[in-house]
This record gives sequence, structure tokens and C-alpha cells, in this order.
Amino acid sequence: MARPRTHDEALRLKLLDRAGELLAADGPKALSLRKLAADAGTSTTAVYSLFGSKPDLVNALYTEGFRRFGARMAGTPLTGDAVEDLVALGSAYRTSALADPHLYGIMFTKSVPGFEPNEDAEKLARETLKPLERIIRRAIADGVFLDVPPETVAVGCWAIVHGLVSLELTGNLPEGFDVTSSYERALRANASGWLRPQITQTSGTVPS
Repeated sequence: MARPRTHDEALRLKLLDRAGELLAADGPKALSLRKLAADAGTSTTAVYSLFGSKPDLVNALYTEGFRRFGARMAGTPLTGDAVEDLVALGSAYRTSALADPHLYGIMFTKSVPGFEPNEDAEKLARETLKPLERIIRRAIADGVFLDVPPETVAVGCWAIVHGLVSLELTGNLPEGFDVTSSYERALRANASGWLRPQITQTSGTVPS
């Protein structure tokens, strides 16, 4: 009799979380399928059955990280105010990173040398940034943001959130630093910097 599908999914997620923890704690050398199976209380056969090879497991880690990240980004309530919405998405980025720090490295750093996500995983990763791109493109088109390539704004926003979150996750922020309030202020300052000068002192609201 085949194993119930719900059991497969629960075991798959358990294995992915444990694999992410091993990778985050001790690097790629720790990602042994035998050790992973033992830690999760299952067999190597089950690991192979669910993921296939070790590269397939890493790809599944990457995919799961972006699946969770994308759900948080897509579920972020937006107001139509470009600045506020960029701050909200930046906050969702940090929330996702803190919720799944063991997946963050495989998603946004080269934590596994030589790993390249497959086509489906790359597509999923790109899709998670669609909410950010839509806000920026609309703000530029409506004259709210400076008339610059949307990619310039998107990469600038990503750089600041990734930099701050990475410093937080690695424990490299100053002792006693108020991360939450400082993070939001930095995001707001960055987003406001893209406003057209004539509306800087009024609002970042995107016309409907």
C-alpha cells in the first residue's frame, strides 16, 4: 500500500527544514543524505524517493525557500502609496528571512558552490519579486517616482533590505542596535529618495 500523500508532504518539509539547518550550521559538507535521514528519523531510501539526488535536494531547498518567501510577499497588504508599499514589502522580506534563516543562504547567497537552480526554480524566484516590480513601474509611469529604469529602483531596494537582513542574520550589527525601528527608517528613507522632487514634501501616493 502506498504511503499516504499527507505523510509524504510532512516528511518532505521536515527533511527540507533539517537540510537547511545542516547547511546553515556547517556548510555543504554537512549535507549528507545519510545524516539527513537519520536526523529526520527516516531512511535514505525515503530521502532518495522524495528528492532523488543531492543536487535535487538542494534545488528543492531553493524552491521551498522561495515558495515561502513568495507567499509572504504576495500576502502583504498594499495601500497604493508607493513609499508605504515598498516599506511593507521590505518588512515582509525581513519577516520571511527571520522565519526561515536556514533557507536564506541557499536563496540569496552561493552557499552551495556550483549549485544552479533549474528552470522552474528560477522562474519561481523571479515571480516572487513581481509585487515589488509592479509598485515601482506604476510609480514611475504615474510620475510619482523619478523617471529612471525600474530595474535601478528595484535593485536599490533589494540591496538595502538584503544588506540589513544579512547583517542581522550573521550577528554583525552593533550591540544594542534597535533593528526593527532602524530597519523601517532605512527602508522609508530609501523609498522616499526615489520620489520626484516636486512631490517629496507632499505624498508618495500613487494616483488611482
